[in-house]
Amino acid sequence: MPSLFRFLFLCAVLFGIVYGSMFALVMYVQPVDRELTVRVPTEKLNR
Repeated sequence: MPSLFRFLFLCAVLFGIVYGSMFALVMYVQPVDRELTVRVPTEKLNR
């Protein structure tokens, strides 16, 4: 039984680290807006 508790504790710690890093990314990283232009060849438009 102690190995089960150790495994669950390890899973909880890893989940906390992942959740904390995702929360930090959401709160502190701002995306940069920029314009995007995509050229479509005329062969694909006129079939």
